[in-house]
Amino acid sequence: MNKTHLTVCLVILSVLTISCSKKPLNVPDQNFNKGWLFKKAETDATEATFDDSDWEAVTLPHDWAIFGPFSDEHNARTGGLPVDGMGWYRKHFQVGSELKGKTVSIEFDGAMNDAYVWVNGTLVGNRPFGYIGFEFDITPQIRFGEENIIAVRLNPKDLSSRWYPGAGIYRNVRIKYNEPTHIAQWGTYITTPTVTDQEATLLVVSTINNSGAPVGIQLESTVLDKNGKPVATATQDLQLAEKASTPSTVGLTIPNPERWDIENPYLYQLVSQVIVDGQVIDKYVSTFGVRSLEITSEEGLKLNGKQVRLDGVCLHHDLGPLGAAVNYRALERQVQLMQSMGVNSIRTSHNPPASELLDICDKLGVLVIVEAFDEWKIGKVANGYNNFFDEWHEKDLRDMIKRDRNHPSVIMWSIGNEILEQGRPDGWKVAKKLADICRDEDPTRMVTAGFNYYPAPFKHKLAYQVDVVGMNYKPLQYIDVKEANPDMIIYGSETSSQTSSRGVYHLPIEADVRKETGQASSYDVIVGPPWAYPPDVEFAQQEKHPFLLGEYMWTGIDYLGEPTPYGGRDNSTNGYWNDDWPSRSSYFAPVDLAGIPKDRFYLYQSQWTEEPMVHLLPHWNWEGMEGKNIPVYVYTNGEEAELFLNGKSLGKKVKGKDLTPLPAEFRGFPKGIYESPYRLSWEVPYQPGALKVVAYHQGQAIAEKAVQTAEAPSNLKLEADRDTLSASGVDLSYITVSVVDEKGTLCPRAEHAVTFSIEGEGFIAGVCNGDPRSLTPMKGNKMEAFSGKLVVVVQSTETSGAITLTAKAEGLETSQLVLTTKAENQ
Repeated sequence: MNKTHLTVCLVILSVLTISCSKKPLNVPDQNFNKGWLFKKAETDATEATFDDSDWEAVTLPHDWAIFGPFSDEHNARTGGLPVDGMGWYRKHFQVGSELKGKTVSIEFDGAMNDAYVWVNGTLVGNRPFGYIGFEFDITPQIRFGEENIIAVRLNPKDLSSRWYPGAGIYRNVRIKYNEPTHIAQWGTYITTPTVTDQEATLLVVSTINNSGAPVGIQLESTVLDKNGKPVATATQDLQLAEKASTPSTVGLTIPNPERWDIENPYLYQLVSQVIVDGQVIDKYVSTFGVRSLEITSEEGLKLNGKQVRLDGVCLHHDLGPLGAAVNYRALERQVQLMQSMGVNSIRTSHNPPASELLDICDKLGVLVIVEAFDEWKIGKVANGYNNFFDEWHEKDLRDMIKRDRNHPSVIMWSIGNEILEQGRPDGWKVAKKLADICRDEDPTRMVTAGFNYYPAPFKHKLAYQVDVVGMNYKPLQYIDVKEANPDMIIYGSETSSQTSSRGVYHLPIEADVRKETGQASSYDVIVGPPWAYPPDVEFAQQEKHPFLLGEYMWTGIDYLGEPTPYGGRDNSTNGYWNDDWPSRSSYFAPVDLAGIPKDRFYLYQSQWTEEPMVHLLPHWNWEGMEGKNIPVYVYTNGEEAELFLNGKSLGKKVKGKDLTPLPAEFRGFPKGIYESPYRLSWEVPYQPGALKVVAYHQGQAIAEKAVQTAEAPSNLKLEADRDTLSASGVDLSYITVSVVDEKGTLCPRAEHAVTFSIEGEGFIAGVCNGDPRSLTPMKGNKMEAFSGKLVVVVQSTETSGAITLTAKAEGLETSQLVLTTKAENQ
């Protein structure tokens, strides 16, 4: 083992570009999302003369598969949605004759997958990996002053991932007009070798492309604070060779720097300008943060000198009812939900994320592990990345790091997850090669990977090729690994895998999944898959072993596909049989597919937050169970809690002292009972009315929560997360729809079908109820309630005004909600 890799203190004081937005003078990068035509067909639409007059008009980002329908003709592992087949996108566009002499390039943030791009009938490039961004120079193909045609062919296959990948040009697209001499794509790399309260030294490497004759330039680099005030500047005189790409390095000093932190995510901007004969011909803006990061086996992770325990989640890239189509507000809402649960870090499972996610984490103060691959040479699914690995892994990995290395939120690079090379004696060679690429592109951050086949990655030496070892679902082996490798840095890269369905409670409490229901109980004692265990087990191990960096629970938000614990494994195709259809999405998360918290959300919140809170479960509608005991669980970050039924105290219980028994049907524990110190519980004879809990700290009440027996459903309650939207054409409001009685109490068993209509400056972008078995299309205007709730997503147009949403359901009063859209300058 290389001890330097394991004990090194990495001081990253890095940087970090939020979007590395390219802004050439006079002709800025142009959003290229509008005006596309789409058709899913086995055809050849490459030629400019091809007749596309009957194609569907679409705006990017676009995911054709989310429109469905859900069907057992498609694999449940990928969500039962039509992710396969050939799909074509075409766009007719003009490039003015006045732009002749500039270079023209097209930039895709991601296309799923195996993208081929033609301009005016000429193939300009191919990129098979759907999760990575890419750019093609299309200058030779452009007809200046005339109409141009771009055609993009995608050919995704079912089982290209172990979950729902989406299909289509699902991330943003831009067209760029540059002078022949300009800063390259992802062309700045900013690090801070030293930082003190008095000053931070910046080292900036800029790469300048020159497609013309030799030229002398000035490169001016200026740092702006958050108010746009210059705080540092440097100018270099450079000679660029003909048709060459030239890196240039310069140092700058920021006096009295403001540090980026999870509590204070302060961001600077670096403005880089290329100047020829006194004229600015190119401008490039990079957003970054100044911060120090140290990771050691002795003191764990220290951000700006302060130790931080990673309370993290893994997140897939789909956005529930929006599918894989990227939307900034949808991603922002996800991150905000996670932060409210106490999350301070995200692992991008198991591929490079949309750049917008990192922008948001930079802005909100969330740490990120960026992960590259779920497969290397050995495939897990029939049509996975292993088919492209040999040819593309180095290009894809280097591009990922170049794009993301200026983000202050990024703390590590992950080269893989649960890769099957763990079982091969020579698997370490691939791990070493990938780790070396990461260190070459960015020596300021450590390299990690998520290993699950203990002890294989240690036996076959893969674990010794990375700087930080991630262990998936091995809480009882942390100590074994540490004792055998005292200098090793370890964390839980995937933990728990608990499964549950929001608002579903199975009685009596049992350890086994009830296959006949297709749902998992929200008492959160049934784990489902054989590798899983309740969160309580991980909490205990993290407390017991301070050498651990923390954990990344699987997974923060439910996602499409991989419907564990339902669906039998089909080893012949590495997929799922559809025996348990219609289960078509995951049950793993504390937040459902609609973005509504489950009970487990509050269990994590009770461990990961300090703001006083208390939560109790289940609901209190148990008709026919009068006089019979109902298990009641309470989660709180208080010291003790007192339960009341219809005003009568049922006694206080002390957290950590009064233990809650859980069925111990998970690996690593003998069959029997596991007693949790993280939950309080009572056995309560059911009678209708009000169940209330009060949490205490040092004898003082700090929080309370109540559930009420609901009467007959009467109304629909509409609650928007945001009443005012930007008239940008892409902004969203998530409206939670609850079936309630006349008093406004949630009816927890309601399943009413709700129909929506909308008027004004908005449209319905999606509907979802969080039920992993619902086959109702999520791109429509109808959805049934699940455990009394559902969500409708409203998207703004580009015109200011009002949006009126109307909700109707048979037997219930019609409800309306009015939203407002405003232009940014209003």
